[in-house]
Amino acid sequence: MYNLSNPSFFLIIGAILLSMIPKNLRSSFFLLVTLIGLILIWTLPNGLYFHTKFLDYDLILLNVDPLSRIFATIFALITFLGGIYAFHIKDTLQQVSTLIYSASAIGATFAGDFITLFIYWELMAISSVILVWARRDSQSCNAGFRYLFVHIFGGSILLAGIVLHIFESNSTLVVALSSRSSIANWLILIGFGLNAAIPPLNAWLPDAYPKASITGAVFMSALTTKTAVYALARVFPGWEILLILGTMMTVFGVVYALLTNDIRELLAYHIISQVGYMVAGVGIGTQLSINGSTAHAFSHILYKALLFMGAGVVIYSTGTSKLSQLGGLIKLLPITFILYLIGGFSISSVPLFNGFISKSIIVHAALEKGTIVSSSEMNVLLIAVFLMNLAMIGTFLSTTLKLPYFVWFHKNAPDQQLQSNPVPFNMHLGMAFTAILCIIFGIKPSLLYNYLPFNMEYHPFEITHLSETLEILLATFVIFWIYRLKLKPEPLILLDFDWFYRKPKKYLKLVFIDYILIVFDFTDKILRELIEKLVTFGKNPVRIFNNILITSPEIQEYEPDIYRISTGLIISFILFVFLGIFLMNL
Repeated sequence: MYNLSNPSFFLIIGAILLSMIPKNLRSSFFLLVTLIGLILIWTLPNGLYFHTKFLDYDLILLNVDPLSRIFATIFALITFLGGIYAFHIKDTLQQVSTLIYSASAIGATFAGDFITLFIYWELMAISSVILVWARRDSQSCNAGFRYLFVHIFGGSILLAGIVLHIFESNSTLVVALSSRSSIANWLILIGFGLNAAIPPLNAWLPDAYPKASITGAVFMSALTTKTAVYALARVFPGWEILLILGTMMTVFGVVYALLTNDIRELLAYHIISQVGYMVAGVGIGTQLSINGSTAHAFSHILYKALLFMGAGVVIYSTGTSKLSQLGGLIKLLPITFILYLIGGFSISSVPLFNGFISKSIIVHAALEKGTIVSSSEMNVLLIAVFLMNLAMIGTFLSTTLKLPYFVWFHKNAPDQQLQSNPVPFNMHLGMAFTAILCIIFGIKPSLLYNYLPFNMEYHPFEITHLSETLEILLATFVIFWIYRLKLKPEPLILLDFDWFYRKPKKYLKLVFIDYILIVFDFTDKILRELIEKLVTFGKNPVRIFNNILITSPEIQEYEPDIYRISTGLIISFILFVFLGIFLMNL
């Protein structure tokens, strides 16, 4: 049974209590609850689980091992850091939904059975959509509904897969699934893949995240997709399709990030790209690659939250998120620039920052596996490595060079004077703590490596790897500086996979909504008229009968149809009688 030693349950209780205490204490209480939740995660011994029965099936509500602990740790840690960044927020709904959102991600991570996992999975979708609606404008409202509908669709597919899996295996336990011929397994994979934003199931992410509240986007960037990465690593390690899809994601996200004009949309597409490395690592399926995916998820949550924090400060200060409307902010927001740049160096795998010590594990794992497989499989792995390195170049180009240059230096609109609103101190404080962690783990990778699921021998600061990385980054910087004006942002609309449900929406609305409403309205009108006639008829049947036959204009209008229908019914009745007599005499 549940008790307060379950971190997810503790956070949910904390969310309920937070709504009851005085408003000026809620931000402090938020931090206290998340900090205690983080401590609880680290005091749980490996193997501890809460077990119960449901319809003769085992439910394991809390299952602790190194893989679940490391993901739960970073989920709780980023909730605490995000709480510092959002300390000035007095919106109780956002604070409560954020705690439930975090609790759901942690609960899904510790879930030992598919039923518990699904419950937390859906709770995560419901609580996170509130962070989109919390911005309280028409765009966030529409994006929130699209986000919710897509996740309900994904949850339905996941539930169908879980139900089929239970019928096939007579087990609810979350275990690695190996059968490629099971429909249930593929449905579960699709359900997980949607939350991981694997194309073509990715459009919800760059649609919703840029329209969420400034602080809400920080939490969203950290939790949903990485919970999906955990689920994939737990259930589908070694599925080759994930290597292909993950590699595709790394390039797909970078290309769209280079084209977009919105700073948070740019960062959202880079979530897709960076999650691609993790998905590819799961697809490689070795212990080293699973370690790499786990380490990169840990690092990514820190530096991506830092980047969204920086973008949030820019939006909070200037009121705009469009690159084409920004520029020259270095004098207004110098601290934001420095802290953002640390996140940019981290995501770009610059040595001594945490992205360098995690992303390279996945690339190394792919090369290592290439030495022990067939030539055709080796070629796939080499292509994957090439595309991952290409994506690293695009990441450095767009996130660390293009965005800072056009936000803090180059003035896109010289005649436009941006007004800078005062930034709350806690926003920069939250960024600073997160930036420090990006540097600490980058300098001392053993602080992370020692807690990964599997033991490994990997040294990121090997001279050849260092020199190759620095050469690539330096060449990319030189190319950017030469052609920087060619990358000048322009307002445009990007067509993503959401085109496939946005384009036909008017026809779908016509068929599934408008026509159905017409039928219901017509039926309602007929029934109302019929009931009124019956009530009137019941009051004086004789008079009504005479009026119908003699004076009613309605009967005169429909008289030809009534006679036609009556004649048809009489003829049909006679035919059925003769048919019955004939059959009885056979």
